[in-house]
Amino acid sequence: MKKRMLIVFGTRPEAIKMCPLVKEFCKRGKMEVRVCVSGQHREMLKQVLELFDVVPEYDLKIMKPGQSLFDITSKALVGIRDVLVEYKPDLVFVHGDTTTAFASSLACFYLQIPVAHVEAGLRTYNIYSPFPEEFNRQAISLMAKYHFAPTKMVSENLIKEGKAQDSIYITGNTVIDALKTTVRNDYKSEITEWAKGNRLILITAHRRENLGEPMYHMFHAIRKIAEEYEDVRMLCPMHPNPKVREAAYKILGGSDRIRLIEPLNAYDFHNLMNHCYFILTDSGGIQEEAPALNKPVLVMRDTTERPEGLKAGTLMLVGTEEGSIYSACKMLLDNIEQYQKMCQAPNPYGDGNASKRIVEIVERDFL
Repeated sequence: MKKRMLIVFGTRPEAIKMCPLVKEFCKRGKMEVRVCVSGQHREMLKQVLELFDVVPEYDLKIMKPGQSLFDITSKALVGIRDVLVEYKPDLVFVHGDTTTAFASSLACFYLQIPVAHVEAGLRTYNIYSPFPEEFNRQAISLMAKYHFAPTKMVSENLIKEGKAQDSIYITGNTVIDALKTTVRNDYKSEITEWAKGNRLILITAHRRENLGEPMYHMFHAIRKIAEEYEDVRMLCPMHPNPKVREAAYKILGGSDRIRLIEPLNAYDFHNLMNHCYFILTDSGGIQEEAPALNKPVLVMRDTTERPEGLKAGTLMLVGTEEGSIYSACKMLLDNIEQYQKMCQAPNPYGDGNASKRIVEIVERDFL
């Protein structure tokens, strides 16, 4: 009888990083694999599933308007419990630091089902930054049997925390696997035509800790750059959060050089990243994707759990103050030497074979 694997995720970034793993397991066919989605990001999740042709066997459908972390956590915990009791998996895969991953790991702990943590070991060691992700990933590490660390640097965090060395595996990041299937050199779209002959800056902002005043500071800096540089075009796919949209429309709306659009599917987003000049973001995953595409990233946060990018030189922490963001943008737009230096920084996140390594480890050690 084949061992049963359950792969759980709920957000768009998780799906982008876990679908290559699902496909690798299914291609080999040595284990029975089922997918459970929480629905933590509904429409954005659907886009990724369709792109990778992954059909979940279970959908918890937890997302409702205006939910708090209490609601999301409790619904995910009870929902995944019912799936675990029904399917009885031998091993459950979770990803990263989402509420879905934390609640799934906790449910597995209560039922004494082993957990495999993909993208393990990332840390800021500030429990409130990012919030609630830093707590989530530390808590998952307490419960996981397998720790699949994307880099040597983050694997050392797990060793310092006392995790058994034979439970830690350095695999690279599965997001690079995803990029290998989505990025096309001949990609064209209405957006690339709009930005043709100009420098396209891609913007994403959604972090919970940046809502309110920090986000207004961020957007004011962006608007100032757009008004100052005639050859700049800015694209901002807006997160569904109403607070993000309110700030974006208020500060960034009404400019011919800025486009506020609905969230992009992974195929379009990855290819527009490949076409852009640089990226402004408070996201985590983009900090890993951009180095593989040789794109500088200005990280609008005070901390990052991805120090490899800082060390390599492809990332720069710019905080959320208007002045610091504005100055960093001007530096990349005006200083071609510094810009090229960031573009040419080495990619520290792997070679696109992380999913293959993870599956081979599980086949070797768990079958």
